[in-house]
Amino acid sequence: MDGSMEIWVGKVAIVTGASAGIGAAIAQKLVEEGLQVVGFARRAERVKELAKKLHDKKGKLHAVKADVSKEKEILKAFQWVEKHVGHVHILVNNAGVVKQTSLMEGDTKMWQAVLDTNILGLCVATREAIRVMKANKIDGHIIHINSISGHNVPDFPGLNIYPASKHAVTAVTESLRQELSQANLKIKITSVSPGSVSTEMGQTNNFVIDAQTEALLKSMPYLQPEDIADSVLYVLSTPPTVQVHELTIKPIGELQ
Repeated sequence: MDGSMEIWVGKVAIVTGASAGIGAAIAQKLVEEGLQVVGFARRAERVKELAKKLHDKKGKLHAVKADVSKEKEILKAFQWVEKHVGHVHILVNNAGVVKQTSLMEGDTKMWQAVLDTNILGLCVATREAIRVMKANKIDGHIIHINSISGHNVPDFPGLNIYPASKHAVTAVTESLRQELSQANLKIKITSVSPGSVSTEMGQTNNFVIDAQTEALLKSMPYLQPEDIADSVLYVLSTPPTVQVHELTIKPIGELQ
């Protein structure tokens, strides 16, 4: 299967959650490939710092402050992209959160935060990207950064509603594929489901774990954010007639 990233050179890509980890790695790889990349993030200053480091690369990174759990901020960010950068060709829905609580005695606000970002924010951003693509006859590509938790439920304390949110991403991906097909649009949709990845997600959400679980986590194999970024480039480089609907990536030796 021959493919190339050349078709995307100079085109506009939006990456949500681009301030660190997987999002930052994807943004960097796309800039190196020659794309105009817009990184949405609550911590936009970190995207600006990354942009400075990439100033001599083939493409360019733009930073936009946006909390994807808030529809108004997503709409405003898309308007900025249209006005200052151009029509979006690629959307990578990477932003995601996990809040440590439970289902039996859970904090409703924590559940809401997970669902607002992982599902509703993803759907709003996808809707807005497709609106632009459809209006401008763009055969674009939507990529959801999913998780193996979107296909099975890990036995890990505190995840509560997070696997449910990722299972929803799996369902949304297939529902959208069907809608795009029924509308006779050639916009591609892909779910990328990583296993364990070494990122800031756990630390930034202040997970409290016992000594046994901590030891287990330290002994586990991990993917790096760059591995997921490479997978995004792979699905983007497929020929126009090929759609990678689901790509699951695990580190060698992962048990679940």
